[in-house]
Amino acid sequence: MTGWPDDDVILYDGVCVFCSRWVRFVIARDAARRFRFTPIQSDYGTRLARAFGIDPGDPDTNAVVHGGVAYMKSDAALTVLSMLPRWGWVRALFAVPKPLRDAVYNLVARNRYRIFGKYETCFVFDAGMRARVLE
Repeated sequence: MTGWPDDDVILYDGVCVFCSRWVRFVIARDAARRFRFTPIQSDYGTRLARAFGIDPGDPDTNAVVHGGVAYMKSDAALTVLSMLPRWGWVRALFAVPKPLRDAVYNLVARNRYRIFGKYETCFVFDAGMRARVLE
């Protein structure tokens, strides 16, 4: 895991319907407005992805920077969920071995466009959400 100067930034695939719904899910529950978001297709997101070894042209993971550390795949999802109000119980899922968690994550990630669809361009947030997007 590599350090990054900005904290609590979620990197996601902006053309992925599932990934965009994940961002909206987090925004709706993040009462403290802790998280900010960047699509991998943005300049900032591309730099972040490359810094963490993610191919911006074929992303296979989302990521979150928390405490200056980048978490990916199931670690990223569980880290984000565990910091949302009433979702702290997901910390217990860290007890599941990482290879097993990541296998499930990889299965969904590999099939996300086929199952959930893909936007032609990055999903555009409404004005209220837009202030939390880094591009």
